[in-house]
Amino acid sequence: MTDMVKTRIRRDDEVVVIAGRDKGARGKVIRVLSDDNSVLVSKVNMIKRHTRQTQNSSGGIVEKEAALDLSNVQYFCSKCKAGVRLGVKTLEDGHKVRTCRSCGEVLDS
Repeated sequence: MTDMVKTRIRRDDEVVVIAGRDKGARGKVIRVLSDDNSVLVSKVNMIKRHTRQTQNSSGGIVEKEAALDLSNVQYFCSKCKAGVRLGVKTLEDGHKVRTCRSCGEVLDS
């Protein structure tokens, strides 16, 4: 059993793949799978799934996204135009926000 890692990547974040077959590809996070420490990114790491015909759906070869390990993606900072690490900063009003470690820009509104 793997331990769950607390991640700063969230759904709808734009990420860039930093390792593997799709290195350099960018996409939006569809889903974060915290149990497996992985993420689903739209239009990245596409696989072909052979499905059997059922009463509800026609069979055939379906292309869908496979999970990427969390260590193989980085948040894409629009100001830096690159994949960056994320930090957490506490504002004056007590709210915690994610920040870019390179340029220091606050990412959460």
